[in-house]
Amino acid sequence: MKPTPKLTIYDVARRAGASPSTVSAALNGTWKARRIRPDTVKRIQAVALELGYSANLQARGLRKARSGLVGMILPAHDNRFFSSLSQAFTAEARARDQIPVIVSTQRDPEQEEDAVRRLVGYAVDAMMFVGTTAPAALSAQCREANVAHVFVDQPSTDAPSVVSDNVGGVRTLASALLERARPGAVTGMVFLGGDSGLYATSQRIKGFREALAAHGHTVDDSQILACGYRRLDARDALAALYQRLGGLPPALLVNSIDCLEGALEFLREIPDEAIAACDLGVWDHDPLGDLWRHPILMVRQRAGALVRQAYAHLDRRESAPSLTLVTPELIVPPLPRRLRRGGR
Repeated sequence: MKPTPKLTIYDVARRAGASPSTVSAALNGTWKARRIRPDTVKRIQAVALELGYSANLQARGLRKARSGLVGMILPAHDNRFFSSLSQAFTAEARARDQIPVIVSTQRDPEQEEDAVRRLVGYAVDAMMFVGTTAPAALSAQCREANVAHVFVDQPSTDAPSVVSDNVGGVRTLASALLERARPGAVTGMVFLGGDSGLYATSQRIKGFREALAAHGHTVDDSQILACGYRRLDARDALAALYQRLGGLPPALLVNSIDCLEGALEFLREIPDEAIAACDLGVWDHDPLGDLWRHPILMVRQRAGALVRQAYAHLDRRESAPSLTLVTPELIVPPLPRRLRRGGR
């Protein structure tokens, strides 16, 4: 079997109906200086992508000018935290006179790799990755194409990463819950939601254990209900706990807004006095939580700070793996008069 011939710039030129020098300028970012028509550039880039040539061109370091494009790949847009990150990223990019390109890939590794391949083909200057499924593969793509990149909200062993301090944030949240809860709540507080096999949840569980250990309690496995992030799973897990205990635990720490939605669905079904016996806290922030009839302590991740720290790595063109932690913010709503100590 004969090996597949290696693609050359002349193959792209023949397919696109352009000269090799025009193809080179269209793919290395110097086409504006040569006054090449934008529609010609688009046609050449489309042909290069179709042939799988443009990424190789980037890898050989032939790009000599910046495109002004910066990319962000994240799982979804409907999550409040991801939405906050994309807005912060857009604002920071615009302030730098850059054009942000944000792609949702639904945690599909094939979609992630395809998005990187296409953005590289359009000579993107830098990439931010948020909550991706295959970080090592994406980092390899960027290194091959000589594209600066950084991971946000997830650690990487291949590139710089900027992550919320999950351990410290949950430790602070759990301690604040214990300050509000009745004496003895430390032995009954429950952690609800998330996947213990994922970095973020495992770190938050660690913070939960450390907070309770500081009060002299070793967490029992029954106090960790890592049921996943799906709203319905969190609702069902809380319902099962309520059935098993004959009521709610004295304090409940919910891991994510999605899980909080599931928990609130169940809480609407039980008597108000049963809810009043439980102090509630949640990782991440939703302003609508302030409208709940019982106060909810929240930890808000600082999206703007995460993006600024990520840009600092990109500005320095850092490529070595490193981990930067950003401290989240504790949001403590005032207790209604009827729920203050002595008034329960």
